[in-house]
Amino acid sequence: MKHYEVNFDGLVGPTHNYAGLSFGNVASLSNAKAISNPKEAAKQGLAKMKSLHDLGLIQGVLAPQERPDLTTLRRLGFTGANAKVLEKAASQSPQALLACYSASSMWTANAATISPSADTQDGRVHITPANLVDKFHRSIEPDVTGAILKATFRDSKYFIHHHHLPSHPDFGDEGAANHTRLCSNYGRAGLELFVYGRSCYDTTRAHPKKFPARQTLEASQAIARLHQLDEDTALFVQQNPDVIDQGVFHNDVIAVGNQNVLFYHEQAFVDAQQLQDDICHRMPETQLHFIEIAERQVNLNDAVKSYLFNTQLVTLNDGSMAIIAPTDCQETPSVKAYLDELLTKNTPIQKIHYFDVKQSMRNGGGPACLRLRVALSEQEVNAINQYTILNDQLFDTLNRWVEKHYRDRLSFDDLRDPSLITESYTALDELTHILKLGSVYPFQQL
Repeated sequence: MKHYEVNFDGLVGPTHNYAGLSFGNVASLSNAKAISNPKEAAKQGLAKMKSLHDLGLIQGVLAPQERPDLTTLRRLGFTGANAKVLEKAASQSPQALLACYSASSMWTANAATISPSADTQDGRVHITPANLVDKFHRSIEPDVTGAILKATFRDSKYFIHHHHLPSHPDFGDEGAANHTRLCSNYGRAGLELFVYGRSCYDTTRAHPKKFPARQTLEASQAIARLHQLDEDTALFVQQNPDVIDQGVFHNDVIAVGNQNVLFYHEQAFVDAQQLQDDICHRMPETQLHFIEIAERQVNLNDAVKSYLFNTQLVTLNDGSMAIIAPTDCQETPSVKAYLDELLTKNTPIQKIHYFDVKQSMRNGGGPACLRLRVALSEQEVNAINQYTILNDQLFDTLNRWVEKHYRDRLSFDDLRDPSLITESYTALDELTHILKLGSVYPFQQL
């Protein structure tokens, strides 16, 4: 039976804006309050999806969250008709309004952690939405995320859906942005790397001092238990707290892995050599490639600015690997020089494809942030809601949908406009029919 790694990208929502809500994310903070272009952002994301589809990869689509989240605003005490709720929130708590308008669900690397059936004891795909408790604007996502994932991965014969972890900082879970799977091929049992920033119970472990460590060891361990992983299929490794304090808010900003390749900066982990030793011990029959970039080759600032490691590392149909990189990597001299040299080395990485995703980059997310990946068998692929799998027709349909519903300019003052509620909800309601999701949004159930 054939096995694949399927990428599910998040559609950028109609309320994509630059609110600067993510403390610890340098790009997000530096572009706060800039004018955004939701239409351009959505089309950039779709263009990347289509290009991966054209490369022969299976590409899926995940719907955005309902925004503005009027239910949360009302829970915060803003009452009256919808227009009144927006008006009061804008004047009394603009940060709450920005949070409830955030389109951050576009970064589906944070949507969930997914363990493939080859790794789990019951032989089914296990899915757990991230609770994202560290940031308020993301902590309101998990319930709808879970509904969208259930509407996408429907068949209980193949897919097990868990509730997100308890919404407490001790179990802060940021999803697949801190999760990498290594394997010899997608159909065989692999090694799932759970990267955490701190332990909430073991205070002897190092922790960052400036920016928060969003993923805890305890959350990672809980996910591994839920997913029925054992010591052969789960490995817990600590991210270097010093790089978190330099803007590396998730592990996928400093490392990326695929099959037998782990590509990372020398400062990524507390003990990179121990990590290599542990992986080799767990995978003795796999020819592993550890591609470590030294600070003298690409300094950490350039790596974070360009999102060199927030690239997708994918396996093509000929068995070689390609890096899916933002054009910012091309525009950063040290990074471009390194990637050009990498192609001359004897590694599985043979191609680099650059994509313009600047609307996402300015808000703090590169190509890898935009996708949630899952290894699936041919049967499991066929059990997915097929209306969420990209093809030429769906690509054209979604581009027309964006053109019809999205604005090309959005500022904070525009968020006061009650017509934006109607525009956004109308767009999302139509999208659920395109993707055959059912009633996944709260406004559809009123």
